[in-house]
Amino acid sequence: MITTVDDGIGTITFNRPERKNALTHDMFVGVGETMQAWTNDPNVRSAVITGTGDSFSAGADLSRPGSGLSQLDNMRLLHLQALRLHDFPKPVVAKVNGVAVGAGLNIALGCDIVVAGESARFSEIFVKRGLSVDWGGAWLLPRIVGLHKAKELAMTGDIIDAAEAERIGLVSRVVPDADLDSHVDALARKLADGPPVALGLIKSQLNASFGMSMADSLETETLSQVINFGTADTAEAMTAFREKREPRFTGK
Repeated sequence: MITTVDDGIGTITFNRPERKNALTHDMFVGVGETMQAWTNDPNVRSAVITGTGDSFSAGADLSRPGSGLSQLDNMRLLHLQALRLHDFPKPVVAKVNGVAVGAGLNIALGCDIVVAGESARFSEIFVKRGLSVDWGGAWLLPRIVGLHKAKELAMTGDIIDAAEAERIGLVSRVVPDADLDSHVDALARKLADGPPVALGLIKSQLNASFGMSMADSLETETLSQVINFGTADTAEAMTAFREKREPRFTGK
C-alpha cells in the first residue's frame, strides 16, 4: 500500500497488482491508521483511495495469514478501520478501476463519492465464499441502493458492471477509463479547495441523517451553521461573493 500527500490531497493506493490488489491484514489496518493520521493533518484536505494496475481491490486475501488474534478479535480490529474511514472528517473519493469486490467494494462504498471507470466490475462476493458481508457492507448497502436491492446483491454475490452500478446508485459516476484519472484529480482538487469546516459538517450531517428525526436534523443544521458563521472561511466566502471572485478557504 502506498500513501502520498500532494498539494492538499492524500492518496492511498493499493499496490498488489499481481493479486488484483487483494487486501492483507496490514493493508486493512493501514487504511484506518492513515485516516486517523490524516484527521488532524492540515496538509490533507481531501483524500483518494484507488488501486494500481487493472483492479481497485479483489477483497481480502484469504490465502494470507491474519494477525494471530482470535477470529473475533481480528474482525473487531479490522472493523475498527472501517469505522475510522467512515468517521474521517474530510471528503474521500474512491477511484474505482477494474474490479471492486467483497471488502474491496465496501471500502469504496465507505468513501463519500465513488467514481468508476466504464470497465469497472462490482460484487458483494462474500456469499460465494460461504461468508456474510463485512467491512460495513451490511450497513452501507441498504442506505445506498435500498433494502431489497442490497439483499439481492449480498445474497447472490452476482457481478454487476459499471453501467448497472451507476443505474442503481452504487457509484456516484461512471466515466470512460481514459478519463478516470483526470476526472478524479479535478474532483479531489475541488474538494481540497473547499471550506474544510463546512465540508466536515456536511459529511457528519448526512452520515447521521438516517438515525435522526427531522427535528433532530434541523437542530444539527442550526448548530452547524452557528459554527460556520464563526469561521473566517464563511466571512471570506461572503466577501468573495460581493467582489465577484472565487473564495480562498484556509480552514479557519
